[in-house]
Amino acid sequence: MGNEIDCIRGQTLSKQSKLTTLLTEIMKNSIRSAVFVALATLSAAGSALAGDADFTLVNRTGYDLREVYISPSNKEAWGKDRLGRNLLETGKSRLFKFSDKSSCKQDLKVVFDDDGSDVIWEDFDLCELNKITLKYNRKSGEVSADTE
Repeated sequence: MGNEIDCIRGQTLSKQSKLTTLLTEIMKNSIRSAVFVALATLSAAGSALAGDADFTLVNRTGYDLREVYISPSNKEAWGKDRLGRNLLETGKSRLFKFSDKSSCKQDLKVVFDDDGSDVIWEDFDLCELNKITLKYNRKSGEVSADTE
């Protein structure tokens, strides 16, 4: 009878051992899945942050743009023309890469191709915006913009 008890105990221990192994594997897989999800989330957030100040500029002014300048709202220095040798025709759009996330608030200045006049739009938070649609009424001098 003592051997039967040992045998039964041996089976019980074997089942417990299998159950422990199974639970350990389930926990390892759960942890791996959680780590994978966390890394994927951080990776996606990093990708979003990498270009979070980039924006699309849509020209709805009624005039082609010869030059576009971006400057921090608290400064007067416009820097270089962001269009280079290109025009941004009326009704067209262009993606602008913007890397200065330390100064999210920016002003935009454009120079029109037809007469060389310029207009300024102020205080765009480029870290919060994806798209800026510029509008301009030359007769009244009124500037406006739609943002998304």
